[in-house]
Amino acid sequence: MKTNLITVSTSISSKDAPLRDDIRLLGRILGDTLREQEGEATYSLIESIRRAAVGFRKTHDERDGEKLEQMLDTLSPEETLLVVRAFSYFSQLSNIAEDLHHNRRRRAHLKAGSKPQEGSLQRVLLNADAQKVAQTAMQAFFDKALISPVLTAHPTEVQRKSILNCQLIISSLLADRDRLDMTPEELEENEETLHRFILILWSTRMLRTTKLSVQDEVNNGLSFYDYTFLREIPKLYGDIEKKLEKHFGQPFDLPSFLRVGSWIGGDRDGNPFVTHEVMLDAAQRHSAT
Repeated sequence: MKTNLITVSTSISSKDAPLRDDIRLLGRILGDTLREQEGEATYSLIESIRRAAVGFRKTHDERDGEKLEQMLDTLSPEETLLVVRAFSYFSQLSNIAEDLHHNRRRRAHLKAGSKPQEGSLQRVLLNADAQKVAQTAMQAFFDKALISPVLTAHPTEVQRKSILNCQLIISSLLADRDRLDMTPEELEENEETLHRFILILWSTRMLRTTKLSVQDEVNNGLSFYDYTFLREIPKLYGDIEKKLEKHFGQPFDLPSFLRVGSWIGGDRDGNPFVTHEVMLDAAQRHSAT
């Protein structure tokens, strides 16, 4: 019998039911993967820790807390590693589901014609209209504006590129399940593919065993441009320009106010391996992207 690795509270609003279903699906597949790869004993151990943690969270009873603490104190180093990996990967999968649900709710608001949400461009324009901000003032704002997200290969960022790539595929597969026209056979195939990539995720080391060179760090950073900045920035400019022109009723000259920066390959103060030659190569490669 297949059992969920993690259960989700049933006291959840109907609008968030898809999030609950996605987390349950991913938790079940991860639990099945644990049982298949690590055995029933390991799966049962992780489940017992989960149940003890859930019980303590619900009751806040010191006895439940002591029970959980005793369970964790008796773990061997090998068992500790498996427990940490299991809950870490479940957290990653839950984050994927939450990101997808955030986009799902945003699209639902747009489709329903709801009142613009806080932080949205539509709300900003409504506020600007209420304060009688003229097009010339808005133009002056954008002419002086500069937003510069800066990438860094910080040592506290432990995610490996192989894991991030796998997470992107899982996110895409989960998003596909929102299609209303999927047949039962397609849903089954989708779940089998999800199982395959969650297995790959579980089989992949969380931490690198070797240190990346600065050139490797530059390669990793640039590899994400195609499906992040280069895909989304043109959409962002187009959306802003279209909404501004609609708001003011005439063309709006939107300048290039968003410029991506990077510390990768350029941190000569913090990384002794960043030489003059390495920095020049990194600058040229970023410039060519």
